[in-house]
Amino acid sequence: MPENLLSLGLLQDLGWGAELFAVVTITLVGRFIAMRFLNVLGSHFEKTSNAWDDALFEAARLPMSWFILIMGLLWAVEVSDGYVDTELFSVDNLAVFRQLTFIVLIALFVVRFLTQAEKRLLEIQGEEADELGTTLDPTTVHALGKVLRLSTFISAVLIAMPTVGIEITALLAFGGVGGIAVGFAAKDLLANFFGGLMIYLDRPFALGDWIRSPDREIEGTVEAIGWRLTVVRTFDKRPLYIPNSVFNTLSLENPSRMSNRRIKENIGIRYSDSDKMEAIVRDVKAMLQSHEEIDQKQTLIVNFLSYGASSLDFFIYTFTKTTNWIRFHEIKQDVLLKIVDIVHSYGADFAFPTTTLDGIDGLLRKSAIRDEP
Repeated sequence: MPENLLSLGLLQDLGWGAELFAVVTITLVGRFIAMRFLNVLGSHFEKTSNAWDDALFEAARLPMSWFILIMGLLWAVEVSDGYVDTELFSVDNLAVFRQLTFIVLIALFVVRFLTQAEKRLLEIQGEEADELGTTLDPTTVHALGKVLRLSTFISAVLIAMPTVGIEITALLAFGGVGGIAVGFAAKDLLANFFGGLMIYLDRPFALGDWIRSPDREIEGTVEAIGWRLTVVRTFDKRPLYIPNSVFNTLSLENPSRMSNRRIKENIGIRYSDSDKMEAIVRDVKAMLQSHEEIDQKQTLIVNFLSYGASSLDFFIYTFTKTTNWIRFHEIKQDVLLKIVDIVHSYGADFAFPTTTLDGIDGLLRKSAIRDEP
């Protein structure tokens, strides 16, 4: 009799092991087939001109893989329920695990899709944005993506809480008192958060803009705009991390959004060339009016300015068409060299600091008389 019982127990153990083996095999084979199917589908999507199916496919790949593995694991646990006596593998707990799995994987899919959609929007903004007649601001796209991902995370947490037995009403009741305490403890963090929100709403600058502040030593190119920090790369290539709350009280210039660049120069010629001033001013103005890189729609002034200590000064005031820093200096150099040619063409020259001593001739004559024998 004991031998029969032993054989029966052995058969039961073998049956359990066979069931587990079958479940694991089916799970792995099912995952392999599903991934192969997704790969074939993905290669087909890559050949299409629509970028949104690529985003959908990339978003679904990882959640689908985890879904098959977790469902296989829960199936294996259900098979083990008759052989392993533990509360963890109860029917109620398995139902909770299954619901949490759906919530987490759906949230993961939505977050991944939003990330891929954000990436695709920035990649296709040149073509599709023109077709739609709109311009996509990268800063706005990044901000919208962050808000939607945060909303997805909060929604997933609120949906999952009743599943694990946490009442939302009790949490909200605690949140009234706890929120005040958290607000005092994290006031700097909240100030930076709302500072970042104001940057996204007001958009005083965007990624890639050159900004500078006359109030503080801040100047460089915007590399990243986060909820807490904005990263500015200075012109000597140092990263500058600025809390967003600083921008609430900071005066800021954005040279990247200037429509033109200004050339403003004072130029002095010798007093002995005073009779040539009018002709020089006239030719310099004509040169600027005919220059292809000077914006004729903007203010253009060339006039005699003042009597300097060592020179007669005239000034030029004009604007270039380009706002590019390097190209601007090339144009400015060309303008200044042409002014040199105009001044020299009249036999005039530029003044440099000089000192005139009145009566020097008389002093020299007296000195010569004293030196005579």
